[in-house]
Amino acid sequence: MGSEARELHVFFFPFPAQGHIIPTIDVAKLFTSHGATATIITTPSIKPLISQTLQNTNIHIKTIKFPSAEFGLPDGCEKIDSSLNPNLFPNFLKATMNLQEPLEQLLLQEKPQCLVADMFFPWATEAAAKFGIPRLVFHGTSLFALSASLCVTTYEPYNNVSSDTEAFVIPNLPGDITMVKKQLTELSRKENNQDLTLAILLKDSRESEMKSYGVLANSFQELESPYINHYVNVFGRRVWCIGPVSLCNRSNEEKALRGVHGDEENDRCLKWLSLKKPNSVVYISFGSVGVLPDTQLKEIAIGLEASGREFIWVVKRCKKYTEEWNAEEFEKRMEGKGLIIRDWAPQVLILEHEAVGAFVTHCGWNSTLESVTAGVPMVTWPLGAEQFYNEKLVTDVLEIGVPVGTRLGDCVDKGAIESALKRVMVGEEANGFRNRAKVLALKAKKAVEVGESSYSDLNSLILKLQSHVGNESCFINL
Repeated sequence: MGSEARELHVFFFPFPAQGHIIPTIDVAKLFTSHGATATIITTPSIKPLISQTLQNTNIHIKTIKFPSAEFGLPDGCEKIDSSLNPNLFPNFLKATMNLQEPLEQLLLQEKPQCLVADMFFPWATEAAAKFGIPRLVFHGTSLFALSASLCVTTYEPYNNVSSDTEAFVIPNLPGDITMVKKQLTELSRKENNQDLTLAILLKDSRESEMKSYGVLANSFQELESPYINHYVNVFGRRVWCIGPVSLCNRSNEEKALRGVHGDEENDRCLKWLSLKKPNSVVYISFGSVGVLPDTQLKEIAIGLEASGREFIWVVKRCKKYTEEWNAEEFEKRMEGKGLIIRDWAPQVLILEHEAVGAFVTHCGWNSTLESVTAGVPMVTWPLGAEQFYNEKLVTDVLEIGVPVGTRLGDCVDKGAIESALKRVMVGEEANGFRNRAKVLALKAKKAVEVGESSYSDLNSLILKLQSHVGNESCFINL
């Protein structure tokens, strides 16, 4: 145990999406492991999911009402997932902007000494200030992505190219990183009124972050130190890197409990993997929200079959897409060679299994960092958000993966999929990816050990917060 901070009570307020809730729970576990008291704030329909994940912990849960009906959302719609109609996404964001008052009521009643709130709650800085307590921003992405996005937003280098596919270097960012306009979700938000609410929210989030106490990052110094330093020194943020936060889950039971879970699915996956040779299986998943059209699923299926690789594939489907690909028929044909999972998979357990040799990923930061921690090289297939930046970190900086070559709105053909799988799994180049990934995995595990970088960052933060308990005014305008 680190600092003895038992009088320090911290509120954790995750954005209501699976990819935000899970790492926030892990952060709360880390704080309690250093002696703090933790309470997670959520909504009634999400509470059972969190309660399952918090088995055998002393973390508390408090709920606030989510205004679904007031914003035209279906009854009980309190979390973003793949079933949410994309047209309702702006309504969902507006609903989250109306959680300030009920959160402030809880702050008044419970009187915590700190609020850790997701980046998508920019108003949380103001709410915490009303009660004289610090607000820490939790970022669920890489410092590379945060720095790169700020550089693109600040300098607008895409204005100097003549087409959507002409490369430009991101200005003032270490490493001479090149991108094209079709990889920038910032531009799509400017051009699409549907995304206007999100654009405003992200702008407010950046401004709110500057007024907050600082930033908690699910990362570690040894992974991306040039970009951590860039975010601190160039953009003036205070950052504590405390990751990989998933490593707080030591046992297989803890790892399986992260998110929606089922013992039968765990057993099925692990028994199937136990029959396979080391580094022979490719794992494919596009996150808790990512949904691909049937035409793209068909290309993946053909590419997988042509590659000859054994696989575990998490398949999500949206009703708006036509029936162009029969998953059941493909699954029957691939019996023994491949395993198809619908909706949820025990991802950490799968990635840690010695049979898994590559991960086809959308480059969400949770998935990316879990792959790094497991020492598994990646085939990168970003879909949106900050994922194209994370791809650059994986492929160009860390050199532990290959891009499948997608751009915003593109359909990737079977040949590109087969080629990327071959590069990352077969031959000398694949050995290089694997060796570098294994080295990073060792560094990740070391970072969270007592006295090492992430452990020390969290310990120093808690000591700092603890030293000001009872003198809340010292947090204002820091």
